[in-house]
Amino acid sequence: MKRILMTSLVLLSVQLMAQKKSKIDPATQQVNANKEAALAALNSAYEADKKTALQIWEYAEVGYKEVKSAALHIQHLKDAGFTVETGVAGIPTAFVATYGTGSPAIGILAEYDALPGINQSTSAERDPIVGKNAGHACGHHLFGTASVSAGIAIKELIAAGKLKGTIKVFGTPAEEGGSGKVFLVREGLFNNLDAVIHWHPDDVNAVTTTSALANKSAKFKFYGISAHAAAAPEQGRSALDAVEAMDNMVNMMREHIPQETRIHYVITNGGKAPNVIPDFAEVYYYVRHPKRKDVVEIFDRVVKAAEGAALGTGTKFSYDIIGGTHDLLINKTLAETMQANLDKVGGVNYTEAEIAFAKKIQPTMVAPIDIATAAQVKPLTYINEGNSGSTDVGDVSYALPTVGLRAATWVPGTAAHSWQAVASGGTEIGTKGMLVASKTMAMTAIDLMSNPVLLAKAMEEFIKSKGDYKYKALLGDIKPALNYRD
Repeated sequence: MKRILMTSLVLLSVQLMAQKKSKIDPATQQVNANKEAALAALNSAYEADKKTALQIWEYAEVGYKEVKSAALHIQHLKDAGFTVETGVAGIPTAFVATYGTGSPAIGILAEYDALPGINQSTSAERDPIVGKNAGHACGHHLFGTASVSAGIAIKELIAAGKLKGTIKVFGTPAEEGGSGKVFLVREGLFNNLDAVIHWHPDDVNAVTTTSALANKSAKFKFYGISAHAAAAPEQGRSALDAVEAMDNMVNMMREHIPQETRIHYVITNGGKAPNVIPDFAEVYYYVRHPKRKDVVEIFDRVVKAAEGAALGTGTKFSYDIIGGTHDLLINKTLAETMQANLDKVGGVNYTEAEIAFAKKIQPTMVAPIDIATAAQVKPLTYINEGNSGSTDVGDVSYALPTVGLRAATWVPGTAAHSWQAVASGGTEIGTKGMLVASKTMAMTAIDLMSNPVLLAKAMEEFIKSKGDYKYKALLGDIKPALNYRD
């Protein structure tokens, strides 16, 4: 009697499961099947993607100089069947890779530039690599690789007839100060897309729900008269004096600007010898604020400080705009879709060796956090202010609906632009976080390409968020500053 009862319960359970499954409509079943296929493809590609990412980590090419890094991504996309247009928007290392036709059309952003002045081995202790002048302290070697891999996974579904539409991968150089994406936006290369997906390395797993600071940057050049600093100082006019006078005035100005403002500078040329009065000096400035209008106004005051410095030191000055980026528009419709996919993917699980690495590197950090958070996904929360960084993705977000995530590619507590970020990014801690990103982006792209109602809702939100503002690049009509890292 007991066995008969158990058998009846099992049959009932099977019937209920079958009924539940039958209630899933064919379209949803296809979406789920496509996601499973994409996940399997990305798992299969992981070893090759890891090799690519670590190769670009080794290259560590700075903004607009990413010749080998871009070429590697371009070759992989061509091999996968994409049509690739190179040198777009007047940038030799920028590209657009396209597969498919018609709508919906989804873009994925790929970055690959490194940062100058910071490098590190994969050691958990400070260990600069002798002779290396740059490093991937922001993880863009992982960024570009994950984006290319996600794009290829979507291409395979289109080729198999499982998805309809177009997938584009945008190779966007010089995010670090060069505003590479701005030139692509200005060129209209995003005009025919329905949405754009991106991501960024971090020490947590979360969908991006915080805006970014608008930013305007320039190199200020001062021209004086050289002379012997001891024998004939009265005959000289120091360009370095002008730089220092400008810096002093800007530093005093900090008391009289909105407190959310961020201004930073480095003297990129201050002369060559103390006994020669410098006839040329240069200082590189960033001006940031949450609102693009305020950035422009504060930047203009910095220009006035340069003008006053030149007048007071008997020198002349000019300045070259290097970059200018908008704040970031958050699209909640797309964020909710990406969050659901990130929750399914989950975080990064460390091996015993990786836990040991993390425990060794964390004491070198200012604010380490629980290692276990790398395996967790942060819930969706919206913060209107608080992000102190800038990104040229902001300009893309003013062109069309945009969504992004952060994945834990660094040991929890790691600060971006640090040697600890370089170290983690060169290990499997980094590449496993990269896989989290590629999977989340691919599944989000599948949702967007399968649901026109979702895209329409995202576009409606985008139009409302943008309001009546007509996009205008903060850097004006300048050409890309291809040598800004020289």
